[in-house]
Amino acid sequence: MPELSLNDIDRITRDIRREEINFSHLLEDLIDHICCDVEYEMSVGLSFNEAYTRVKRKMGSRRLKEIQEETLFAVDSKYRKMKTTMKIAGITGTVLFGFASLFKIQHWPGAGTLITLGALILALLFIPSALVVLWKETKSTKKLFLFLTAFITAICFIAGILFKVQHWPGSGLLMILVGISGILFIPALLLNRLNDQESKAKRPVYILGAAGSIFFIAGFLFKLMHWPFATLLMFSSIILLCIIALPWYTWITWKEEDKVDPMFIYIIIGSLLIIMPSALVSLNLQHSYQEYYYPNNYRQNALFTHLYRNNESIISRYHDSLNYQEIQQLHSRTTAIVKIIDNIQEKMVQESEGEPGNPSVSANQIRQTGNGIEINYHDLTKSLDPVPAKNFLLPGCSSREELDSSLKDYVNFLAGMVPEEGLKNYIKVLETEKFLPAGTREEGFTSLMTGLHSLEILKNGIMTVEASVLKDIISHN
Repeated sequence: MPELSLNDIDRITRDIRREEINFSHLLEDLIDHICCDVEYEMSVGLSFNEAYTRVKRKMGSRRLKEIQEETLFAVDSKYRKMKTTMKIAGITGTVLFGFASLFKIQHWPGAGTLITLGALILALLFIPSALVVLWKETKSTKKLFLFLTAFITAICFIAGILFKVQHWPGSGLLMILVGISGILFIPALLLNRLNDQESKAKRPVYILGAAGSIFFIAGFLFKLMHWPFATLLMFSSIILLCIIALPWYTWITWKEEDKVDPMFIYIIIGSLLIIMPSALVSLNLQHSYQEYYYPNNYRQNALFTHLYRNNESIISRYHDSLNYQEIQQLHSRTTAIVKIIDNIQEKMVQESEGEPGNPSVSANQIRQTGNGIEINYHDLTKSLDPVPAKNFLLPGCSSREELDSSLKDYVNFLAGMVPEEGLKNYIKVLETEKFLPAGTREEGFTSLMTGLHSLEILKNGIMTVEASVLKDIISHN
C-alpha cells in the first residue's frame, strides 16, 4: 500500500488543526484515521491530491466538527448540560416567538406575554449557552471578538424587537446598538473567512457579501428608524448579495457537483427568510405613507378649508349683531393661533428640504392661500426626516412653548364666553399633548409627515371649537 510523505501528513495535520479540533487525543486519532483513508484511496491508483479530495468529499465539510462535538458530549458533563440547555431554550424561545407573532396578527390576548417570555428565554438562556458551547468547541482566542460581537448583536436584536413590538421606551437605542454591533460582527466574520487558505478563490465573494450585509443591516436599521438613505442602502445590498455574491458563491462552490447539495438549499431559504421580510417591511412603510398619510393630510387640509370658510360665512351673516365685536375678537384670536401653526409647518418643511443651517423650500411645495398655507405633500423629498419634529414640536422648543402659551391664553379667553361644562370639552380638544410629541429628543420618533399630520388635526380641532363657540354666542344673542 502506498505511504504518505511527510509533506502530505503535514498538510492533513494543518487542515485538521484549522477545523479547531482542540482535544489532543482526538486530534491524533483523526489525523491517523484520515491518513489511512487517503492511503487506501491511493492504493487504487489515485494521486495524493485526488485521494485526499475524495476522502474530504466523503466526510463532508462538517464531519470533523461533528466528531468533536460527539466526543465532548460524551466526556464533558458541563458541555453536555450547556448543549442540552441551548437546544431546549432555542426550540422553546422560537416556538414562543412564533405563537406570539400569530397572536399579534390575530389580535388575540396574550401576545405580549408570549413574546416577552420568548425573548427572555432566547436572550438569557439560549444565547449565553450557545456562546459557551462555541467556546468549548473551538477555544480560539482569534474568534473571541467574533463571538462577542455576535453575542451582543443577538442580545440587542432580540431586545430591540421585543421593545419595538411592546412599544416600550428605548427600542430605538437598542436597534441602533444592533446596527453598530452587526456592522462590527460582519468584518470580524470576514477576517475569519479570509484567513482560510483553501478559500482564496472565494475571497472576492466574501468581501462583496460582507459589504452587502453591512449595507443591508444599515438600510434595515435606517428604515426602521425612518432615517434618510434607507432605500439606497437596501437597494445596494440587494444588488451585492442577490445579484452578485450569491450566484458567484454558488458557482464557485458547487460548479463541479453532480447533484444538489443540501447546503445550497439552506443558503437559498436562509437568504429568502432574511431578505423577503425586510423588503416587505420597507414596502409596507412606504405604502403606509403613500396610501394613508398623504391622502389623509390632503383630506385634513380640505376639512380645514371647509371649516374656515364656514366660520367666516357665519361671522359675515351676523355683521350687524350686538355681539359682533365679541365674535370678531374670537375669530381674530383663532386666526392668530392658526398662523402660529402654519409658521411651524412651514419652518419644518423648510428645514427638512434645505441644507443644515440653510432652510429652504421650493415654490411648488408650499403655497399661500386665503386660509393660510397649503402643503403639497407628494413633492416633499424627506417625509421621514425626524429632525424638524425634534426642533419644532417637542416640549421645550421655542415654537412648542409659543403654541402652548397661545392655546392657554385662548382657553382663558373662552372661559369668559362659554359655560364651565362646555369649556372642559374645549380644553380636551385643545390639549397639545394629545397631538404632539411629549418626550425628549432622545425618546421616541416623529417623522416630518407625522408631525405635519398632527398639526393639521390640531388646526381642525381649533376651527371646530371656534364653530361651536360661535353657535353658543349666536344662540344667546
